[in-house]
Amino acid sequence: MTVTSAPHSELATHEVINQPVPRGDRDLWAGDKALREAAQWAGADAAALARAGGAFGTAEAWEHAENARRDAPRLKLFDRSGRRCDEVEFHPGYHALMRMGMEHGYAAHPWEGHQGGHATHAALVYYMAQVEPGVSCPLTMTYAAVPALQANPALADLWLPKLTARAYDPSIAPVAGKRAATMGMAMTEKQGGSDVRANSTIATQEGDHYRLRGHKWFCSAPMCDGFLTLAQAPGGLTCFLVPRWLEDGRNRMHLMRLKDKLGNRANASSEIEYHDAMAWRLGEEGQGVRTIIEMVHHTRLDTAMAPAGLMRAALSEAHWWVSGRAAFQRRLIDQPLMRAVLADLTLEAEAALALGFGAARAFDGQGEADRAFARIAVALAKFISNKRAPVMIVEAMECLGGMGYIEETPMPMLYREAPLNGIWEGSGNVICLDILRTLVREPLAAETLMARLHANIGRDARFDAALKAHQDRWPALPPEAEARWFAESAANLLAAAYLLELENTAVAEGFIATRLDGQRGHVPGAVSGIDTDGILARLG
Repeated sequence: MTVTSAPHSELATHEVINQPVPRGDRDLWAGDKALREAAQWAGADAAALARAGGAFGTAEAWEHAENARRDAPRLKLFDRSGRRCDEVEFHPGYHALMRMGMEHGYAAHPWEGHQGGHATHAALVYYMAQVEPGVSCPLTMTYAAVPALQANPALADLWLPKLTARAYDPSIAPVAGKRAATMGMAMTEKQGGSDVRANSTIATQEGDHYRLRGHKWFCSAPMCDGFLTLAQAPGGLTCFLVPRWLEDGRNRMHLMRLKDKLGNRANASSEIEYHDAMAWRLGEEGQGVRTIIEMVHHTRLDTAMAPAGLMRAALSEAHWWVSGRAAFQRRLIDQPLMRAVLADLTLEAEAALALGFGAARAFDGQGEADRAFARIAVALAKFISNKRAPVMIVEAMECLGGMGYIEETPMPMLYREAPLNGIWEGSGNVICLDILRTLVREPLAAETLMARLHANIGRDARFDAALKAHQDRWPALPPEAEARWFAESAANLLAAAYLLELENTAVAEGFIATRLDGQRGHVPGAVSGIDTDGILARLG
């Protein structure tokens, strides 16, 4: 960590006053009442999260994050003599955060056999989203690859102990010689995008393995040790594992360029080509989507929880600023209009947190009903929380005034990051269509969703009326053109149900009044009649 002398306020022309002192170490667990309540409700490991919350909140971790973003990944295609390298170089801060995530069990918790593993994992996603979201990409894919690898027991035996190890090993070596490994994913191609059945990469069998030839338009975290990918085998679209390194050297997976992205700058995303790269099949030929969908399903949990972390970071920064700054002879936090804005933003953040933990709780369930509910709950959470995050974060940025637009604050990073999780692993329209397909193909998903909502009837008359209106509007599935409206309505009802179950009256009643009952305007802070004091008291 960089050591600096204490800054002084008496400058040559003025004294620096009315500026909040920058925060040093913070505790992301102890300082977040909503997190502690929701984690307990979801069955997460509180002791593990308390340890991680202290580690993720240190000033050193924040400095690692800033360095990893400032010194962005660099592509090294060739060495000085023209020999191909296909490497990406990262700032040491990136590796420090990767190590922190892996050692705290980001990829391991759900697979270690203890209760609440997915909920504990989801809380670590929430932490990392506040510190450096880009590092979450390889960590999330490593976590999510585990169920997909079960399709090939031999590959699972080799890879799973490395993927779930509480260690980080960035060395360049075949997986058999490493203490730990990470897993990436490369599915989409230029001509199809989300329509992966249009993929043109060809897989040709060669003994016990295949050779892949083709391209992938998006390959995030190209320095992972292996990648799950899709290619056309003789039997149809098939899932494969492509190791980056073989026993005799580099695999023939070539990096073409790194994406120049809006945000997520600490993470490298690339375009790649397979030049007869060696690959091993996962599942049967022609069952590629069915095989890899297990990985996609688990990555969606993280894209549903990450916006809650982004919103929490923005809310925390705004609350810290307005608590330490005055205007017109009053602290900003004491001014009624500012309090209304912050209370409304708090409702948004707590709803996203509840939706993320609600999905994680279902992932931890053991029965068919839990699995069915997880499929619909995670899609609804991913859709609504990522639609709300950009608006919420820009409003939090505005609480800082012009300072919120300055890169020395976390606000620009959070704002650039806000659209990402709504795009990756299925953009809004894709998710809404998936919701409709799930409800058609899995009647148990619809049954468990309605059962969860109906279990909260009688706790708030406004919730009851909103649920009835939803069912009256859509007694059956909506037409495709209304899928977004249906998903928004169902997601808001589910968030309200979770908040009622969490039993914080100020938050639950405030959310229901402003999101279900329509007692509000259209912009953040355009609210009245909610328990502002009770809501803001939760921020400390």
